[in-house]
Amino acid sequence: MTRRTTLARGGLLAAAAALALGTATPQATARQADSGNWLYVTVTHGDARSGEQPGRLLTCDPPQGHTKAAEACAQLDAVDGDIHRLEQHGTYCPMVYAPVTARARGEWNGHPIDYRETFANSCGMTSRTGAVFTVEA
Repeated sequence: MTRRTTLARGGLLAAAAALALGTATPQATARQADSGNWLYVTVTHGDARSGEQPGRLLTCDPPQGHTKAAEACAQLDAVDGDIHRLEQHGTYCPMVYAPVTARARGEWNGHPIDYRETFANSCGMTSRTGAVFTVEA
């Protein structure tokens, strides 16, 4: 057996193991769930543009993906998945500049969602977007 064949087999075995362990991409996992209502949400801290940050896959049939999944799904249902239409909470936030960028990509009731907004701090983000971007476990 040649070295190239051995490397190719090793790569295929690693890919198969990753799929078996559930490390497939969030988009692929969501398509397999076939729920129709899902978002891959990320929160990036800082104001520098950087690559893809780890996030959470929020699915809503049943609600899962983070600790406030049921609340996030209910909020999104109320606005038909349009994050821009979420009701702002009357929260007083400190005037501390610690920027965060919230991003959501996915599908809601058959419509593609691609949302991105930068907020002055995480309090402002939560005040504006509710439970949707609660990405901590």
